[in-house]
Amino acid sequence: MKLPELPDLPVRPALGEIVETLAGRGVAVLVAPPGTGKTTLVPLALAAATEGRIVVAEPRRLAARAAATRMAALLGEKVGETVGYAVRGDRKVGPRTRVEVVTSGLLVRRLQSDPELPGVDVVVLDECHERHLDADLLLALLLDARSGLRPDLRLLATSATVAADRLAQLLGADDSEPAPVLEVRGRTYPVDMRYLPALARERVEAQVARATRAALTETDGDVLVFLPGVGEINRTAGLLRDVDADVVPLHGRLGGAAQDTALRPGTRRRVVLSTAVAESSLTVPGVRAVVDSGLARVPRIDHRRGLSGLATVRVSAAVAEQRAGRAGREGPGSAWRCWPEYEHHTLPAYPEPEIRTAELTRLALELACWGTPDGSGLAWWDAPPEGGLAAGRAVLRALGALDPADRVTPRGRAMSALGLHPRLARALLDGAPQLGAKAAAEMVVLMDDDSLAAGTDAATALRTLRNERPPRWTREVQRLAKQLTAGDQADPATSADFRAPGALGVAGGRGRAGESVCSGGRGEPGRATRAGGDVSVGEVAALMIALAFPERLARRRAQGGSYLMAGGTAVSLPPGSGVGDAEWLAVAVADRDPGRAEGRIRLAAIADEDLARAAAPGLVTRADEVRWEAGEVLARRVERLGAIVLSEKPLREPDSQLVARAVRDGLKAEGLELLRWDDDARGLRQRLDFLHRVLGDPWPAVDDDALLADLDTWLGPELATARRLADLTRVDAGTALRRLLPWPEAARLDELAPERLEVPSGSRVRVDYTADPPVLAVKVQEIFGWTTPPTLADGRCPILLHLLSPAQRPVAVTADLESFWRNGWPQVRADLRGRYPKHAWPEDPTTLPAHRGTSRNAKNR
Repeated sequence: MKLPELPDLPVRPALGEIVETLAGRGVAVLVAPPGTGKTTLVPLALAAATEGRIVVAEPRRLAARAAATRMAALLGEKVGETVGYAVRGDRKVGPRTRVEVVTSGLLVRRLQSDPELPGVDVVVLDECHERHLDADLLLALLLDARSGLRPDLRLLATSATVAADRLAQLLGADDSEPAPVLEVRGRTYPVDMRYLPALARERVEAQVARATRAALTETDGDVLVFLPGVGEINRTAGLLRDVDADVVPLHGRLGGAAQDTALRPGTRRRVVLSTAVAESSLTVPGVRAVVDSGLARVPRIDHRRGLSGLATVRVSAAVAEQRAGRAGREGPGSAWRCWPEYEHHTLPAYPEPEIRTAELTRLALELACWGTPDGSGLAWWDAPPEGGLAAGRAVLRALGALDPADRVTPRGRAMSALGLHPRLARALLDGAPQLGAKAAAEMVVLMDDDSLAAGTDAATALRTLRNERPPRWTREVQRLAKQLTAGDQADPATSADFRAPGALGVAGGRGRAGESVCSGGRGEPGRATRAGGDVSVGEVAALMIALAFPERLARRRAQGGSYLMAGGTAVSLPPGSGVGDAEWLAVAVADRDPGRAEGRIRLAAIADEDLARAAAPGLVTRADEVRWEAGEVLARRVERLGAIVLSEKPLREPDSQLVARAVRDGLKAEGLELLRWDDDARGLRQRLDFLHRVLGDPWPAVDDDALLADLDTWLGPELATARRLADLTRVDAGTALRRLLPWPEAARLDELAPERLEVPSGSRVRVDYTADPPVLAVKVQEIFGWTTPPTLADGRCPILLHLLSPAQRPVAVTADLESFWRNGWPQVRADLRGRYPKHAWPEDPTTLPAHRGTSRNAKNR
C-alpha cells in the first residue's frame, strides 16, 4: 500500500520509529495528546509497512466511524475501500480493505468467535486511557491470545495521558520487560483558563448557557461545550435558541449524518454541544473556546438495591485538561470551567476505571465464553472486583447462561453472540417464540437505548417508534431479528422453554386490544395471538421487560404512589408518567439519586399478577412464615414473588420450632426487659456479672448479648410455651437465670459474692454490684470498730464503702477504712456532731461499739 502525502501533524515525524519499534518488539505504547494524528496517521503507516490487515479498536461507535472517514479522505477514497469500519449494526468494508476501525466490543465478539484473528497483523488499541470496560476486557483477551495462539500478533496501545507505565508492563509481560513507550508531543497553543461558579440555585444547563454566551462574546471561532448527557444537551440547546450561531448536538445516539455535520466545519459560527465523545478520540474543527460543565455520565451499580445505570459525576483533572486543550488545537483559545477555581484542586487525578464501578454481568459472560469464568489467568490493567463478578455469575446462572459449575452453556453462547447485555439477550431468546422475532427485537432495542423513549410509559414509546421508525432503531431491530432467524433460535439448547399459558393476556394491553404489534402476516413463525386479535403493544412491552428484569416486577404499595419491586427495592413514578395508578408494573429502567430513600422509575409498562407469575416463576416461593410482630407471634402461609406478597392466610397450628424462633426474634428485637425482672433476679444477674468479670470461667457472661445468644440454655422451657407478650412477662427471669449457675462452683455463690454483708452493728446491708468495685452503702455509726472491711471473690476484690450520715446522706467514700479513721474522720466528725447530737461521734471510732440508732452513752460524742 502506497501512502499519499500525509498532513503535517505532530505524529508524522515519529511514524517511522513507531513502525520499526512495533516490528522489532511486537508491542508498544504510544503516548500522544489529542490532535497529534495518532488515530488516523499511525494505522495508515502500519498498513503501508505490512501485508496483513490493521484493526483499530475505538471505545465508541462515533469515534470509529469518524476515524475511518478521515483516513479514507486522506487516501482520496470512500469508506469501505482501503479503509473501512464496523460497528454494531453497521459495517462498510470491501475486498481491498486494509485498515478496519471497529469498536472494542465488536472486536471482543470476533475474538470469541476466532481467537486467532486470521489475516490481522496489527491491532491498535486507541484511547486506552479512557478505561472503558470493553476496552479493558479486549486488552486482557488480546494479551492472552498473543501469549498462546498468536505470538506474531502485534499490539499498539495509544493513550492521551502520560500515565502509561502500567500499560507498558502489561504489554511487555511476555518479554519480562516493559513494552517500549514512544511519546509524541502535540502542537498546542496557549489556553486562557476561566472559572465560572454557579449562581445560587442555578441549574447546570443555565450555568453552561451563561458561560457559552460569554465565550461567544469574548472569542472568535466555534465553541465546544461539554455536557454529561443527551438530556442536558437538549435543555441547553433550548436556552441558546436566540444566539447568533448554529447550535449543533454531538453524541453517540445521533444518526451518522447528524454526527458528520458536527464534525465538519460550518458555513457560520457554531456552538457544538457534546458529551464525552469529543474529549480525545474526535476532532471538532474550528474550535477556539471550550465550555466545560465539569460533569460526566458513567455507569454505576447499586448492588444493595439492584439498580444499575448511569450516574453523573465530577470529571477528573486529566479529563478537564483534555477538554480545555481542545480550545488550543488550531490557535490561542479560552476555556470556561463551570466550577470555582479552588475546587479544581480537589478533582481526582484520573477517571475511575469502569471495571471497578459498572455492573459486570456482561463481562462475566464474556469471561465464561473465553473459558475463565473468574478471570484468573488473564493479565488485567485492573482486575474485576470479585464481588461484582460473583454477582454477575449468579445472574447468568439464573438466566441459564452458566451451568452450576459456572461453565458457559449453549444458551449462554447464543446470548453472547447477540452482542447484547445478557438480560436483554434472554428476553429476546425467550420472547421471540411468544411474540415473533421482530416484535421481541423492537422492545429489546428500546430497552437497550432508553433515550428513544420520550417518557416513562414503555408502551407509548414503543408505539411511537413503530409509527415514526427512526433509522437507528429500525436498523438495529432488523439486525437482531435477522440474527434470531439465522441462528435458528428454535434449538432447545438456546431456549429456556418459556411456557406460560395466559401470560400474554395481561393488563398492559387492556383497552388497546386491537393494536397489533407485528407487522408481518399471520403466518409469521412464533407469532403470539389470543382470542379476539393480536397481542397489544402494552403486552409486548410488559412481557419483554419482565423477561429481561424479573426482579424489577413491581406492585403498588398501600401508601402513596410507591411500588415495591420483587428485588426488595422501593421505587416511585414521576408525575405525569402515563401509566396511571396501575397495580403492577414491569420496570425497565430505574435509578436512585443520592440521599433519596426510594428509586425513581424511568421506563415501565403496565403488567399484572398473571404476567409476573409467568415471567418470573423462579421468584415465586411458598412458605410458612412465623414471626414476632406487635407483641405476639403471627403465623401465616405466604406466597411471594421475591419481596412482593402475592397471598397470605393464617396458620392455626404453626410449627413449634418456628414459633420458638419467632419468640427468640422478639426478645432480640425488643430486649430482655420483656421478661419479669424483680429485685432478686436483677441482683442475681449483677452478682453473676461481677464473678464473670473478676474470676472468669466457669462463671458465665450475663450481659444482653451473651444471654440473647444463648437463650435455649437458660430460657428454653419458657420459650417452648410462649406465644405472646403476656407469656414472656410471666417468666421469672431469676429462676431461668439460675440454670446458668456452674456446679459445683455455684455452691459458693453466697460466699464469693454475697447478696448482703453483715456489718458490726448486726445489720445485713445489700451490696451494690452494679459498680466496679462493688459498693457497700452504710451509716458510719454501724461500722464503728471496723478497721479492715471484708473482701469479695476470695479476697480478689475490695469493697468500696459509701459512708452515710444518720439521714442516709453520703459523707465519705473510701476503700481504705483505717486511713479514713485516721485522716478523714476528724473532719466528718467536726461537720456533723452538732447537727446530729443524739448520735455518737467519738474521736476514735474503733473504741466505741457499732450501733444502729442513737447512742445511749453521750460520752465521747
